[in-house]
Amino acid sequence: MRIRVTLAAAGALLALTACSAGGSGGAGAEPSAPAGAEPVGITLVESEVGTALADTQGRILYGFTKDKDAESVCEADCIATWPALTAAAGADGVELGEGLDAALLDTTERTDGVVQVVYNDWPLYYYVGDALAEESNGQGLDEEWFLVAPDGSLIRDLP
Repeated sequence: MRIRVTLAAAGALLALTACSAGGSGGAGAEPSAPAGAEPVGITLVESEVGTALADTQGRILYGFTKDKDAESVCEADCIATWPALTAAAGADGVELGEGLDAALLDTTERTDGVVQVVYNDWPLYYYVGDALAEESNGQGLDEEWFLVAPDGSLIRDLP
């Protein structure tokens, strides 16, 4: 009896797994995009220190003064505090808003294999201390983290 119940349960689990694994999907079902493959957009927002780069949700983007020649040196604990703006599709998958220069846009492959968005040779990052759109709590931290201006320079003014 125990074997029959176990086999019935295993069969039901197998059937559920097969149904949820995709199959035909039925009407209206759309395949989900791979992680990181969503479109990436960069726009401009007004901050306390001037016009700066942000994502399309208004989250401020930062440059790190230790990064050189479009290569990120922010690893381990650093990347946990300063997550990279990533674009799985590379620079072609990044949409630039009005006032931004496509000639300054690029990407770089990080040592962890992630493709990071670069603007005027500055790999771009978020700051985990910015909870709301247009917050710039990371501006000037450790005298190394600064907002990025539309021309690709770092905005070194402090609020």
